[in-house]
Amino acid sequence: MIYRAIGIMSGSSLDGLDIAFVEFHESAGKWQYEIKAADCYPYSEEWVKKLKGAIHLNALDYHLLHTEYGHYIGEQVNAFINHHNLQYQVQLIASHGHTTFHAPAKKMTGQLGDGAAIAAVTGINVVSDLRAMDIALGGQGAPIVPIGEKLLLGDYAFFLNLGGIANISYNHPEKYIAFDVCPANRVMNMLAHDAGKAFDEGGQIAASGKLQEGLFTMLNDQEYYSMPYPKSLANDFGTDVLYPLIKSSGVSTRDAMRTMVEHIAYQISKPVLEILEKMPPVNGSAGLKLLATGGGAHNGFLMERLQAVLQPAGVEVEMTHKILIDFKEALIMALIGVLRWREEYNVLASVTGASRSSIGGAVWIGQEA
Repeated sequence: MIYRAIGIMSGSSLDGLDIAFVEFHESAGKWQYEIKAADCYPYSEEWVKKLKGAIHLNALDYHLLHTEYGHYIGEQVNAFINHHNLQYQVQLIASHGHTTFHAPAKKMTGQLGDGAAIAAVTGINVVSDLRAMDIALGGQGAPIVPIGEKLLLGDYAFFLNLGGIANISYNHPEKYIAFDVCPANRVMNMLAHDAGKAFDEGGQIAASGKLQEGLFTMLNDQEYYSMPYPKSLANDFGTDVLYPLIKSSGVSTRDAMRTMVEHIAYQISKPVLEILEKMPPVNGSAGLKLLATGGGAHNGFLMERLQAVLQPAGVEVEMTHKILIDFKEALIMALIGVLRWREEYNVLASVTGASRSSIGGAVWIGQEA
């Protein structure tokens, strides 16, 4: 079977709306893919402000924003289709939306971006609310990308996504493990903004700073890091806990960024080493590879530090072509939508801790009957 779908992702780093048009080929349970077109539509300052402030709105204004943002997504998809001449080629749209509230302990997660609005604006069938079913079944609702890693990118031992939040997956034949590790780009970008930059290109600012051991220890002492997986993080752990802690420490922005890079690298390496000890690779540890994707994979200094701390375990950090680094999540959202349309499992309980794997996503019929 051949499926042509658009996947949409808005990450917690708020850099923009990622849209990817993907052609999938499925034969006897084996999946192949080709990203035919992909773009990131940067958010205006107005939309950054709206999305950042969503958690402080009253109920009515929050739902009005949910609807407005859904129409905005639909308009961006139409612009993407027109730009790439994809008229009448897109069979399905899968939209992750923009996460605002995430409280799995209370069986709740919230993503802005009304799927009905997207379907109405585009006239294309839409799958949205991708995490809701897993949350209802007692899961963390995150990470949800491992199903795509398992079906599309299965040659690596580890998958690391460095977005606003860093999450990692371990591809073991006996059990697939994945969880949110720590805040990443969202906090790094906030610190870069303090230095007058939108982001730290290549990690140059961080590389010029000095590691502050006291701050490093305080960052690592957070309760979340001692919790067992499966576990997931809300955006406010970075914005409301780590960032204020960094600012109150009184260290310079350069030293803060250097220390935050070390914190991210350490928090990634720590569970990797623990997992390998508990669940050694079937074929031994030689040649273990970790695929790094997401905006943070472009931070050369962070990649250097990550490779250095993983070297003792024999894990090699690898980056693939730019389009997969930047659009891996949008690619997998498209696959999750296709699996929902096929009524097949698209969220793994072994990863999220739900009572069972599930077929997640609400379907909105945008095309006319």
